[in-house]
Amino acid sequence: MATEQRDLDVIIFGASGFTGKYTIYEGIKLLDGLKWAIAGRSRDKLNKILKEVEAKSGKDLSDTELVIADVKDADSLRKMAARCRIVINCCGPYRFYGEPVVKACIEAGTHHVDVSGEPQYMERMQLEYHEQAKEKGVYVVSACGFDSIPADLGTVFLEQQFDGTVNSVETFLEATPKSPDVATGGAVIHYGTWESAIYGLAHANELRGLRSKLFGSRLPNFQPRLKDRPLLHRTKFADNRWCLPFPGSDRSVVMRSQRYFYDNEKKRPIQMKAYVTFSSLIHVIGVIIVSAIFALMTRYKIGRQLLLKYPGFFSAGFVSHEGPTEASMENTDFAMYLKGVGWTRDEELLEASDQFKAPPKKKLLVKVSGTNPGYGATCVALLLSATTILRQADKMPATGGVYPPGAAYAKTNMVEELCKNGFKFEVLKE
Repeated sequence: MATEQRDLDVIIFGASGFTGKYTIYEGIKLLDGLKWAIAGRSRDKLNKILKEVEAKSGKDLSDTELVIADVKDADSLRKMAARCRIVINCCGPYRFYGEPVVKACIEAGTHHVDVSGEPQYMERMQLEYHEQAKEKGVYVVSACGFDSIPADLGTVFLEQQFDGTVNSVETFLEATPKSPDVATGGAVIHYGTWESAIYGLAHANELRGLRSKLFGSRLPNFQPRLKDRPLLHRTKFADNRWCLPFPGSDRSVVMRSQRYFYDNEKKRPIQMKAYVTFSSLIHVIGVIIVSAIFALMTRYKIGRQLLLKYPGFFSAGFVSHEGPTEASMENTDFAMYLKGVGWTRDEELLEASDQFKAPPKKKLLVKVSGTNPGYGATCVALLLSATTILRQADKMPATGGVYPPGAAYAKTNMVEELCKNGFKFEVLKE
């Protein structure tokens, strides 16, 4: 069981990578009072990353234990997992490197969180390991970063504030510079995220078969259906910016949470669509062109090889092996606007599967915001996902299992903890 006495509370695995480094940095504060260590396959790289974080934070990390573990060595993963109560897994792409760590954690009775934005990986882990995790009393939660904490917990927060029944939620993501005068430049996405996106899109056809096994049956056809907006449109909810469908994992993660609430709490599931916003039409056209080339190339092996070999060229400079600079990350604010539509409490139904007779007229707009979405906010959310399991497992589903964050943390104080650490969840208007 994950409640057994261990000599460590937390191990950050994959600590020498880009996400791992910033998780260590944020962990200095958020893991205070817990016994934690870092893990990876190279002692030299782990020592180097510790020194980098020491220089950035001004904190002495010389007593931080280094644990040697390799995703290609199952025994080393089991030994690592057996030493702690929870593994924070920063080693992606998870399609290739995630399952061995999940398997080792379940065998050792150790909780596991990660920042995967890869639907195929997340849904396959739920299909293949959910029952085992429940039996072992282990929680496995993915998408604990910018994909998809704001969307999933934002939807949970909106529903809690709605005072009625929510039919649908649309999300509009906005990223803007704090100061246009700050010279940032360079990449905005790390190569690991690019690699995950390439293989995720290339294997998107796997999802239909996975979902038919995972859920067995489709959700009832609730009315009215939430329709797709035009491919390109403007929205008043995010400063009248231009919008495109958001290609990330937010919708798949939110719908897994909604499926959980329907199956286990008999709650009418919320329909959801996700969009990303841009300030200029020229920017949108550039994104459409790059995205079309990207989608076409991921269909063929030679195309994928070229995308992986020349990420800077095919992303128009947005991707690099070094990732974004700290100046660029700290100069980026994000806001996700969530528009909820539904019915008042006076119109509520007796059964989750019933249909409303009148169209939904009640509206609520919620905003989730913060700074440095890709890495700072992501690492804060990841760490709080781990500490919430350690401190509030009694408020989480069943005795364990594989869950998306909305389903996992809906009844915990996760939103409150996020708001204490750089996030803001707020109701804008009804």
